[in-house]
Amino acid sequence: MSALHFSFVRCLVTGAVALCSLQAQAQERIYRCGNEYTNNAQVAKSRNCTPMEGGNITIVEGIKPAPAARTTPAAATRNGSDRVDPNAQRARDSDAKAILEAELRKAEERLAQARKEYANGEPEKQGIESRNYQRYLDRVAELKAAVTRAESDVAGLQRELGRLPAASGNAAR
Repeated sequence: MSALHFSFVRCLVTGAVALCSLQAQAQERIYRCGNEYTNNAQVAKSRNCTPMEGGNITIVEGIKPAPAARTTPAAATRNGSDRVDPNAQRARDSDAKAILEAELRKAEERLAQARKEYANGEPEKQGIESRNYQRYLDRVAELKAAVTRAESDVAGLQRELGRLPAASGNAAR
């Protein structure tokens, strides 16, 4: 019985030693060299790398982006000229101005409606608001925010219209 016991213990010890040596091989020391890592001690020593402490690390090589191909805009390829035909540009400016003016009219209508609903901060109470004053205050705050947004929209559109080139009356020059 003791021989069987001795054999079993010897087998366990041998297995443990083998397992430890496999683990030691799998867990070689890892060194960090700036943004690179190595497990080669000679390379690490020659490059003055620092040993990593702690758990395992996983490094996944990234794909380096390809340099962007240089393309030339279509306007630049026409006879080497970057200029746009003045008549075409005037037409674009005219279209832009018409669109902005239409948007400005719509924004001014929204502003007028928002101001009407807001009624200088004292809109009429609706339904349950006569019993729930907080709901009324919340609606007044929403109406005020709508007026502020509409005023901001109108001001922005007016700024954009001001940035457009002068009317096409200068085309006769």
